[in-house]
Amino acid sequence: MGQRQYPSCVPREGKPRLRPLEEVVALPRRSPLAAELERALAAASALHGLLSDLAPVPVRPTVTITEAGAYRFRLRDPIDVRVSRIGDRVALGFLHELGHLLDHQVYYDRKTRTWASAAHDAFTPWRNVAALLERRPLPGGPGRQRYFQAIHEVWARCYAQTILLRSGDAALQQQLAKLQAADDAHIWPAEQFEPVAIEVERVFARLGLTQLTLPLAA
Repeated sequence: MGQRQYPSCVPREGKPRLRPLEEVVALPRRSPLAAELERALAAASALHGLLSDLAPVPVRPTVTITEAGAYRFRLRDPIDVRVSRIGDRVALGFLHELGHLLDHQVYYDRKTRTWASAAHDAFTPWRNVAALLERRPLPGGPGRQRYFQAIHEVWARCYAQTILLRSGDAALQQQLAKLQAADDAHIWPAEQFEPVAIEVERVFARLGLTQLTLPLAA
């Protein structure tokens, strides 16, 4: 039996520099998902960039029915971002995985495998406010619930909802409103989430990833 072949990681070159997100990920231009992915990426890019030395991380459409997306990596290096064509969660699924990419690339501890959302000082006020959010259980056993409530998952969900909320894009904001009206477990009610969205934006500012003028607390 041949040795298992692992997919290649995205290469790095030169010194890290602040890049717009359009230079950080490579969207599948010929995919039926292209237009919606471009809208979601533009909304995220309007709020922040990423300090990176990576070549563009490929975004690959899939037909999985078990998850809306996936972020694949090995140690501190990305492999790709995957987004399912099945269902109506393309923008939400993509932004969730983009949140994971940012989290992983801002900080990664090789010994503990900890990401920025759990350990970086810039995320501390967000962690404090996010801890007050309602726990919204998904179908599944205790293991699934623990994973769903893990800090990196809460961050990715907060990140995706913030981008949709702040997008200024009527189609993306309509998607968010539809999910909230359906009481979707991946999304929090608008009145509960607003303080969290502010802290997500402040994370970008503290990391130096945005030109937004935000009133930061001392």
